[in-house]
Amino acid sequence: MQKHILIADDNTIVRDMVWAALTAILDINDYQEAANGREAITRAEQTRPDLIILDVHMPEMDGIAAAHHLKQSMPETPIILFTMYELGQDSAKRFGVDAVVSKEEGLSKLSNEVQSLLSL
Repeated sequence: MQKHILIADDNTIVRDMVWAALTAILDINDYQEAANGREAITRAEQTRPDLIILDVHMPEMDGIAAAHHLKQSMPETPIILFTMYELGQDSAKRFGVDAVVSKEEGLSKLSNEVQSLLSL
């Protein structure tokens, strides 16, 4: 079954790298992009993705605020914070997200979390 992903990061290169890594190993046929948290909320509410990946530090609205809003409006949708900051899984629970992956851990770790949350 094909999945739809929303990737929100203010860096276009990061969004492209995440998309390339995920499609190389997962059955994902569509993704939406957002450059900030506010845009992520708008796109998520329009497209209802199967999973959302958010950077923490973005302009206009950060990923933590966006995650909080999205979990209230779409509680069933898994959210991953993909960030340069060391937040840990305890922070994930505190922020209402399903997982936190450090960008230092890499795209392989992110792909594993996506697989796990989508049960692929």
